[in-house]
Amino acid sequence: MSPIKDFTLFYEVLNEEDTFSEGDTVTGAVTFTLSRETRVKNLVVKVKGDARAHWSEGSGDNKHSYSAHRRYFKIKESLLGENTEGTVLPQGVHCFKFSLTIPQGQMPSSFKGFHGEIAYMLEAKMSRSWRWPSRVQQELNFVSRFIPLHDHVMCPHSGSVEKKVGIFSKGQVQMSATVDKKVYSPGDTLSVVAKICNSSSKKMKPKISLQQKIEYRASGSTKSTDQSLCKMVGETVALNAEETVSCQMKVPDDVTYTILNCEIISVDYYLKVYLDISFAFDPEVVFPLFIVPSRIGAPSCSDFPAPAVPTGPYPVPAGPAAYGYPASDPTQHANTASGYNNQWPQPVAPYAFPPAAFPPPAVQHPPPTAPPLFQEEEPPAYMSLFPPSHGTFGSTESDHKI
Repeated sequence: MSPIKDFTLFYEVLNEEDTFSEGDTVTGAVTFTLSRETRVKNLVVKVKGDARAHWSEGSGDNKHSYSAHRRYFKIKESLLGENTEGTVLPQGVHCFKFSLTIPQGQMPSSFKGFHGEIAYMLEAKMSRSWRWPSRVQQELNFVSRFIPLHDHVMCPHSGSVEKKVGIFSKGQVQMSATVDKKVYSPGDTLSVVAKICNSSSKKMKPKISLQQKIEYRASGSTKSTDQSLCKMVGETVALNAEETVSCQMKVPDDVTYTILNCEIISVDYYLKVYLDISFAFDPEVVFPLFIVPSRIGAPSCSDFPAPAVPTGPYPVPAGPAAYGYPASDPTQHANTASGYNNQWPQPVAPYAFPPAAFPPPAVQHPPPTAPPLFQEEEPPAYMSLFPPSHGTFGSTESDHKI
């Protein structure tokens, strides 16, 4: 029977969120009880950061597996010193303190997904001659200090990001949409205003969806998932009508942060504002968004691009003279009690549509007591970035190699 009892690993919490970042020092202790005098070959504590991606495609003889691994750092300390013959420890309770500093660098935040993870582990291992080593570990909640504003660019954070505008115009349907900013934190509320001109023979419903796109890369192949985290549905826009609608949507509290500084895993977000038209192509405007830690806040950067619509992996329908930038800024805020408000003052400057696109509205807006134009759909299930807060002591079971 092993003489080692209650082998545990403890670390000191640095902040209320229980997070670590580049340059932080992890301090704590390894404790255990020996039922008798024991010779210990070595006692090592280490902290390391790794990213892994893995998935399979096909079946049978056509099944192919893909995997990738990136190590960001590994720092270790021997708590018993260097002694080839080992150290004899007496019976009783033992406590060994340690201090390990996470190196500086642009490392991605922690992440767990269906096909990969970015994990930062604190581990302790006790080795004895001719015995299986004893291990204990704790996973650290790592939050990067660097804010990715677009691919491969890390910008300092200061101030707020100005609102962004996207416009779609094709045939008898025109729509402009405005989002108050592009950088949010979990739990924040984003505000969207959409102006719709329906000169077609079809009814349509405005919809807003917060999308999360995760991409895994390994062995020259990619695996992508694209899911809606939450969606709002507006009231039907009648034929030959013009409507201006506003919407407020809460960013989920446990949403994963934007990750663009990892070679094999990326996580990014976009807001899709579109018109649901039966038996027809759905016009849409897409805004790329960035989710950052709340303790960092919404950043801004002088070289942040400001296109009317995004470029890159998200296709946006376009036509001649389809895009423009409105000069006006609505001054009436949404009704915070109901979450939405369908009354909006007409802007002084046009929304970059042809003069005929927005004739004087023939349909009067309902009074403030009318029901909200947008209703929230039941959000799909999505993975929490981190499991519930762990206890002080770690488990003795581990399938990770030290």
